Amino acid sequence: MPITLPAAPITEALTAQWRTIQTLAEALDERQWHTPSVLPGWSQADIVAHIIGTESLLAGRSVDPVPDAPAADHVRNPIGELNENWVQHFRDQSRAQVLAALDEILQVRTAALTAMSQQQFDEPTVTPAGPDTYGRFMRIRIFDCWMHEIDLRDVLDGSVPADPNPARWAVDEIATSLPFVVGKRAGMPSGTRVLFEITGLAARTVRVEVGDRAAIVDAFGDGDRADVTLTVDTVDFARLVGGRRGADPGTVDIAGDRARGERIVGVLDYVI
Repeated sequence: MPITLPAAPITEALTAQWRTIQTLAEALDERQWHTPSVLPGWSQADIVAHIIGTESLLAGRSVDPVPDAPAADHVRNPIGELNENWVQHFRDQSRAQVLAALDEILQVRTAALTAMSQQQFDEPTVTPAGPDTYGRFMRIRIFDCWMHEIDLRDVLDGSVPADPNPARWAVDEIATSLPFVVGKRAGMPSGTRVLFEITGLAARTVRVEVGDRAAIVDAFGDGDRADVTLTVDTVDFARLVGGRRGADPGTVDIAGDRARGERIVGVLDYVI
Protein backbone atom coordinates (compact mmCIF):
# COMPACT_ATOMS: atom_id res chain seq x y z
CA MET A 1 0.00 0.00 0.00
CA PRO A 2 1.47 3.41 -0.94
CA ILE A 3 2.75 5.56 1.92
CA THR A 4 1.31 9.07 1.88
CA LEU A 5 3.14 11.69 3.91
CA PRO A 6 2.47 15.38 4.63
CA ALA A 7 4.30 17.62 2.17
CA ALA A 8 5.05 20.61 4.41
CA PRO A 9 6.62 18.73 7.38
CA ILE A 10 8.66 16.51 5.06
CA THR A 11 9.94 19.54 3.16
CA GLU A 12 10.76 21.33 6.42
CA ALA A 13 12.73 18.35 7.74
CA LEU A 14 14.59 17.73 4.48
CA THR A 15 15.61 21.35 4.00
CA ALA A 16 16.75 21.50 7.63
CA GLN A 17 18.84 18.40 7.02
CA TRP A 18 20.38 19.98 3.94
CA ARG A 19 21.36 23.05 5.96
CA THR A 20 23.11 20.80 8.46
CA ILE A 21 24.99 19.00 5.68
CA GLN A 22 26.07 22.36 4.25
CA THR A 23 27.33 23.52 7.64
CA LEU A 24 29.35 20.33 8.12
CA ALA A 25 30.74 20.45 4.57
CA GLU A 26 31.83 24.06 5.02
CA ALA A 27 33.51 23.14 8.32
CA LEU A 28 35.86 20.69 6.57
CA ASP A 29 39.27 22.20 5.97
CA GLU A 30 41.31 21.22 2.92
CA ARG A 31 42.91 18.22 4.68
CA GLN A 32 39.62 16.98 6.12
CA TRP A 33 37.94 17.45 2.74
CA HIS A 34 40.15 14.73 1.25
CA THR A 35 40.17 12.45 4.32
CA PRO A 36 38.76 8.94 3.73
CA SER A 37 35.21 8.64 5.01
CA VAL A 38 33.59 5.69 6.78
CA LEU A 39 32.24 4.60 3.38
CA PRO A 40 34.50 2.33 1.28
CA GLY A 41 36.21 4.13 -1.57
CA TRP A 42 34.85 7.56 -0.69
CA SER A 43 36.41 10.62 0.90
CA GLN A 44 34.48 13.15 2.95
CA ALA A 45 34.25 15.26 -0.22
CA ASP A 46 32.76 12.31 -2.08
CA ILE A 47 29.87 12.17 0.39
CA VAL A 48 29.10 15.80 -0.40
CA ALA A 49 29.35 15.06 -4.14
CA HIS A 50 26.96 12.13 -3.73
CA ILE A 51 24.33 14.37 -2.16
CA ILE A 52 24.74 16.88 -5.00
CA GLY A 53 24.39 14.07 -7.52
CA THR A 54 21.20 12.61 -6.11
CA GLU A 55 19.49 15.98 -5.84
CA SER A 56 20.70 16.83 -9.35
CA LEU A 57 19.03 13.68 -10.67
CA LEU A 58 15.81 14.67 -8.95
CA ALA A 59 16.12 18.07 -10.63
CA GLY A 60 16.27 16.32 -14.01
CA ARG A 61 20.01 16.65 -14.57
CA SER A 62 22.38 13.97 -15.79
CA VAL A 63 26.09 13.29 -15.96
CA ASP A 64 28.21 11.26 -18.35
CA PRO A 65 28.85 7.66 -17.25
CA VAL A 66 32.33 6.89 -15.93
CA PRO A 67 33.75 3.85 -17.77
CA ASP A 68 35.41 2.29 -14.73
CA ALA A 69 32.58 2.98 -12.24
CA PRO A 70 31.11 -0.57 -12.33
CA ALA A 71 34.56 -2.05 -11.62
CA ALA A 72 35.03 -0.26 -8.29
CA ASP A 73 35.05 -2.71 -5.37
CA HIS A 74 32.43 -0.72 -3.44
CA VAL A 75 29.97 -0.56 -6.36
CA ARG A 76 27.54 -3.45 -5.96
CA ASN A 77 24.47 -2.55 -8.01
CA PRO A 78 23.11 -0.10 -10.61
CA ILE A 79 22.29 2.51 -7.95
CA GLY A 80 25.85 2.32 -6.70
CA GLU A 81 27.10 2.73 -10.27
CA LEU A 82 24.94 5.80 -10.74
CA ASN A 83 26.20 7.26 -7.47
CA GLU A 84 29.78 6.64 -8.53
CA ASN A 85 29.28 8.52 -11.80
CA TRP A 86 28.35 11.67 -9.87
CA VAL A 87 31.06 11.23 -7.25
CA GLN A 88 33.77 10.89 -9.88
CA HIS A 89 32.29 13.80 -11.85
CA PHE A 90 33.14 16.11 -8.94
CA ARG A 91 36.50 14.58 -7.96
CA ASP A 92 38.58 16.94 -10.09
CA GLN A 93 36.76 20.02 -8.84
CA SER A 94 38.04 22.18 -6.00
CA ARG A 95 36.47 22.33 -2.57
CA ALA A 96 35.09 25.78 -3.37
CA GLN A 97 33.54 24.55 -6.63
CA VAL A 98 31.87 21.58 -4.96
CA LEU A 99 30.51 23.71 -2.12
CA ALA A 100 29.13 26.16 -4.68
CA ALA A 101 27.50 23.29 -6.56
CA LEU A 102 25.97 22.02 -3.33
CA ASP A 103 24.55 25.44 -2.51
CA GLU A 104 23.13 25.87 -6.01
CA ILE A 105 21.37 22.50 -6.24
CA LEU A 106 19.92 22.78 -2.74
CA GLN A 107 18.44 26.14 -3.63
CA VAL A 108 16.91 24.61 -6.76
CA ARG A 109 15.52 21.62 -4.87
CA THR A 110 14.23 23.72 -1.97
CA ALA A 111 12.29 25.92 -4.38
CA ALA A 112 10.89 22.89 -6.20
CA LEU A 113 9.72 21.14 -3.04
CA THR A 114 8.25 24.30 -1.56
CA ALA A 115 6.18 24.81 -4.69
CA MET A 116 4.78 21.27 -4.72
CA SER A 117 1.22 20.52 -3.64
CA GLN A 118 0.12 17.67 -1.40
CA GLN A 119 -1.38 16.03 -4.47
CA GLN A 120 2.03 16.03 -6.14
CA PHE A 121 3.61 14.52 -3.03
CA ASP A 122 1.03 11.73 -3.17
CA GLU A 123 1.69 10.86 -6.81
CA PRO A 124 3.30 7.48 -7.59
CA THR A 125 6.96 7.31 -8.54
CA VAL A 126 9.93 4.96 -8.48
CA THR A 127 11.93 5.15 -5.24
CA PRO A 128 15.04 3.32 -4.00
CA ALA A 129 12.60 1.14 -2.02
CA GLY A 130 10.44 0.34 -5.05
CA PRO A 131 7.25 1.96 -6.38
CA ASP A 132 5.71 4.38 -3.89
CA THR A 133 4.72 8.03 -3.52
CA TYR A 134 6.94 11.03 -4.11
CA GLY A 135 6.50 11.87 -0.42
CA ARG A 136 7.96 8.49 0.54
CA PHE A 137 10.90 9.20 -1.74
CA MET A 138 11.50 12.48 0.08
CA ARG A 139 11.41 10.69 3.43
CA ILE A 140 14.05 8.34 2.04
CA ARG A 141 16.03 11.46 1.10
CA ILE A 142 15.82 12.66 4.72
CA PHE A 143 17.04 9.26 5.87
CA ASP A 144 19.90 9.19 3.36
CA CYS A 145 21.10 12.72 4.14
CA TRP A 146 20.76 12.14 7.89
CA MET A 147 22.85 8.98 7.60
CA HIS A 148 25.49 10.96 5.73
CA GLU A 149 25.46 13.58 8.47
CA ILE A 150 26.48 10.81 10.85
CA ASP A 151 29.14 9.65 8.37
CA LEU A 152 30.65 13.14 8.10
CA ARG A 153 30.59 13.67 11.87
CA ASP A 154 32.16 10.29 12.62
CA VAL A 155 35.32 11.37 10.78
CA LEU A 156 35.19 15.10 11.43
CA ASP A 157 34.94 15.17 15.24
CA GLY A 158 32.91 12.21 16.49
CA SER A 159 29.89 14.36 17.34
CA VAL A 160 26.32 13.18 16.75
CA PRO A 161 23.23 14.77 15.17
CA ALA A 162 21.30 17.14 17.43
CA ASP A 163 18.18 18.05 15.44
CA PRO A 164 15.36 15.64 16.38
CA ASN A 165 13.09 16.62 13.47
CA PRO A 166 14.98 15.00 10.56
CA ALA A 167 16.02 12.17 12.89
CA ARG A 168 12.38 11.28 13.60
CA TRP A 169 11.57 11.01 9.90
CA ALA A 170 14.76 9.01 9.30
CA VAL A 171 13.85 6.54 12.04
CA ASP A 172 10.32 6.31 10.62
CA GLU A 173 11.92 5.20 7.35
CA ILE A 174 14.12 2.67 9.14
CA ALA A 175 11.10 1.30 11.00
CA THR A 176 9.30 0.65 7.72
CA SER A 177 12.03 -1.86 6.82
CA LEU A 178 12.17 -3.69 10.15
CA PRO A 179 9.57 -6.35 9.19
CA PHE A 180 11.76 -7.17 6.18
CA VAL A 181 14.80 -7.45 8.46
CA VAL A 182 13.03 -9.66 11.00
CA GLY A 183 11.00 -11.85 8.66
CA LYS A 184 13.11 -12.09 5.53
CA ARG A 185 16.72 -11.40 6.45
CA ALA A 186 16.71 -12.95 9.93
CA GLY A 187 14.19 -15.63 8.96
CA MET A 188 12.32 -15.53 12.25
CA PRO A 189 9.65 -18.25 12.51
CA SER A 190 5.93 -17.54 12.56
CA GLY A 191 4.76 -16.30 15.94
CA THR A 192 7.98 -14.47 16.79
CA ARG A 193 7.49 -11.10 18.49
CA VAL A 194 10.31 -8.59 18.41
CA LEU A 195 10.30 -5.33 20.34
CA PHE A 196 12.68 -2.57 19.23
CA GLU A 197 13.27 0.05 21.92
CA ILE A 198 15.06 2.91 20.17
CA THR A 199 16.39 5.46 22.64
CA GLY A 200 17.98 8.89 22.42
CA LEU A 201 17.41 11.55 19.76
CA ALA A 202 14.43 9.92 18.00
CA ALA A 203 13.19 7.55 20.68
CA ARG A 204 10.41 5.19 19.78
CA THR A 205 9.05 1.69 20.31
CA VAL A 206 8.50 -0.57 17.30
CA ARG A 207 6.79 -3.96 17.57
CA VAL A 208 7.26 -6.51 14.79
CA GLU A 209 5.26 -9.73 14.79
CA VAL A 210 5.78 -12.59 12.35
CA GLY A 211 2.63 -14.19 10.97
CA ASP A 212 2.12 -15.19 7.36
CA ARG A 213 4.59 -12.35 6.93
CA ALA A 214 6.28 -9.99 9.37
CA ALA A 215 4.47 -6.75 10.13
CA ILE A 216 4.52 -3.80 12.51
CA VAL A 217 1.74 -4.05 15.12
CA ASP A 218 0.44 -1.69 17.75
CA ALA A 219 0.58 -4.31 20.51
CA PHE A 220 1.34 -7.99 21.05
CA GLY A 221 -1.23 -10.31 22.57
CA ASP A 222 -0.80 -12.10 25.90
CA GLY A 223 0.05 -9.04 27.92
CA ASP A 224 2.11 -7.41 25.15
CA ARG A 225 5.03 -9.75 25.81
CA ALA A 226 7.89 -9.93 23.29
CA ASP A 227 10.11 -12.92 22.59
CA VAL A 228 13.05 -10.60 21.96
CA THR A 229 13.60 -7.01 23.05
CA LEU A 230 16.38 -5.02 21.37
CA THR A 231 17.31 -1.70 23.00
CA VAL A 232 19.66 0.65 21.18
CA ASP A 233 20.46 4.36 20.82
CA THR A 234 19.16 6.11 17.70
CA VAL A 235 22.57 6.90 16.20
CA ASP A 236 24.08 3.50 17.02
CA PHE A 237 21.03 1.92 15.40
CA ALA A 238 21.53 4.01 12.26
CA ARG A 239 25.15 2.91 11.97
CA LEU A 240 24.08 -0.72 12.23
CA VAL A 241 21.32 -0.55 9.61
CA GLY A 242 23.72 1.32 7.33
CA GLY A 243 26.45 -1.30 7.77
CA ARG A 244 28.88 1.47 8.59
CA ARG A 245 32.50 0.89 9.49
CA GLY A 246 32.69 0.98 13.26
CA ALA A 247 29.04 -0.02 13.75
CA ASP A 248 29.06 -1.99 16.99
CA PRO A 249 26.55 -4.83 17.58
CA GLY A 250 27.55 -4.59 21.24
CA THR A 251 25.63 -1.32 21.53
CA VAL A 252 22.39 -3.32 21.30
CA ASP A 253 21.06 -4.70 24.58
CA ILE A 254 19.31 -8.03 23.96
CA ALA A 255 16.64 -9.30 26.35
CA GLY A 256 14.65 -12.51 25.96
CA ASP A 257 15.66 -15.09 23.36
CA ARG A 258 19.31 -14.17 22.93
CA ALA A 259 19.96 -16.44 19.96
CA ARG A 260 17.14 -14.86 17.98
CA GLY A 261 18.20 -11.40 19.09
CA GLU A 262 21.78 -11.94 17.92
CA ARG A 263 20.51 -13.27 14.61
CA ILE A 264 18.45 -10.11 14.03
CA VAL A 265 21.26 -7.77 15.07
CA GLY A 266 23.59 -9.63 12.73
CA VAL A 267 21.45 -8.79 9.68
CA LEU A 268 20.37 -5.24 10.51
CA ASP A 269 22.64 -3.86 7.76
CA TYR A 270 19.99 -3.84 5.03
CA VAL A 271 20.86 -0.48 3.41
CA ILE A 272 22.20 -0.93 -0.12
